[in-house]
Amino acid sequence: MNTKKANWNYSLRDVVFIVLIAIFCGVIFFATNLSYSFLTAGLAAVGLGPLANDLLLGLWMIAGPLGIMLTRKIGSSIIAETLGGLVEMLLGGQFGAGAILSGLIQGIGNELGFTFTGYRHYDKLALFLSTVTSTIITFGWSLAQEGYAAYRPSFLIVLFIARFISIGFFCGVLVAWINRLVERSGIMRRK
Repeated sequence: MNTKKANWNYSLRDVVFIVLIAIFCGVIFFATNLSYSFLTAGLAAVGLGPLANDLLLGLWMIAGPLGIMLTRKIGSSIIAETLGGLVEMLLGGQFGAGAILSGLIQGIGNELGFTFTGYRHYDKLALFLSTVTSTIITFGWSLAQEGYAAYRPSFLIVLFIARFISIGFFCGVLVAWINRLVERSGIMRRK
C-alpha cells in the first residue's frame, strides 16, 4: 500500500503517460462501440437492450483509474478519461462529442474515490471507493440524461448491479493488475 500523497505538480513523464493512456484507451473505447451495438441488438431481442451499456461501461471507464494509479496526480483521472473520450470522438465513434462529456463525468466519478482517501491511498481501497463513487455518479447521470428513470425499479437494480460489477472488474481488478505489472517493470521509478 502506498500512502504517499498526490500533488498537482505534473512532470513531463506524467503528461506523456496520461496522453498515452488516453490514446490507447480511446482506441479501445472506439473499438468497443461495435461490440456495444451488437450486444445491444442481441439483448434487445429479449427486452434487455439497456443492459449492454452497463455491462460494457467499466471498459469505457478504464482510462481514469489507470491515469491516477500510474501518475498519482490530482485530477489525472478526469484528464485521462476526458482525453480518452476525445480520442474516441476523433476516431469517429458513434457517440460523437457525447464521448467527451461522458469521459468527464466518468473521470469525476473515478476521481472521487481517490479524493475520499485524501489522495493518500493508491491501492485496493482507493480502487474500491472509486468503483463505488463512479458507479453512483454515472448511474445518476444515466437516470437524469439517458432515460433510466423510465425503467421499473427491479430493472434499475439489475442495471446498477451490472454496472457495479463491470466497473469493479475493469476499473478495479484489471487496473490493480496493470498497476502491479507497471510497478514491477520499474517504468514509473517511484520514490
